[in-house]
Amino acid sequence: MNRFEGKTVLVTGGNGGMGLVTAQAFAAEGARVIITGRDETALATAAATLGKSALAIRNDAGSAAAARELAQRLTDADIRLDAVFINAGVAQFAAFTDVPESMWDESFDINVKGPYFQIQALTPLLNKGASIVLNGSVNAHIGMPSSSVYAASKAALISLAKTLSAELLPRGVRVNVISPGPVTTPLHTKLGFDDDTRAQITSQIPLGRFGYSSEIAATVLHLSSPESGFIVGTEIVIDGGMIQL
Repeated sequence: MNRFEGKTVLVTGGNGGMGLVTAQAFAAEGARVIITGRDETALATAAATLGKSALAIRNDAGSAAAARELAQRLTDADIRLDAVFINAGVAQFAAFTDVPESMWDESFDINVKGPYFQIQALTPLLNKGASIVLNGSVNAHIGMPSSSVYAASKAALISLAKTLSAELLPRGVRVNVISPGPVTTPLHTKLGFDDDTRAQITSQIPLGRFGYSSEIAATVLHLSSPESGFIVGTEIVIDGGMIQL
């Protein structure tokens, strides 16, 4: 399939994990892909897998100023966008009584403020019929201990998808959100998930396994293509039945 032939797609946080897999899926279907991230080495490595037309841009996902800088760089290069996957985010966990203000600030800067102002800055660059997909989380729907800050930030992002849908629809732009459950990514290693933790989480998933990044990517591509043209302001939960059954 070449659903994105001649299209230009932006994936924030596309230098690794779920973001990179999604960027690769877009590229495999003909898109010119632009990725952002903070690690220049990882960006260069990721860009090399996305084809000669790919563009990798170092960018701070939690900064409104950086959001405007990214939009200006794309404007200067005469780039317009057909799809945006707002994927960059941070996951930090601590018991409610131990949460420092710095954790709250960083989580909401990267997971809420950054996406909000990134979309605001990119709106003039979106072609009619463009699609925006936000990366939420099932944590917004469950009361998992130690996830209060992360869950609240993702709940805000899910709400944002609905209000932005109403505001951007007159421009011909659709906004939707995906909410993955546990997915096998390098993030889980960074969070210190050992075998016992993984087994405990897996026991809560009716399908009996973690998801794959390729499954998340497939849903993002569906929401970004014309075939989902009647889907707007919707949250699609991808969790193996974790919060559904």
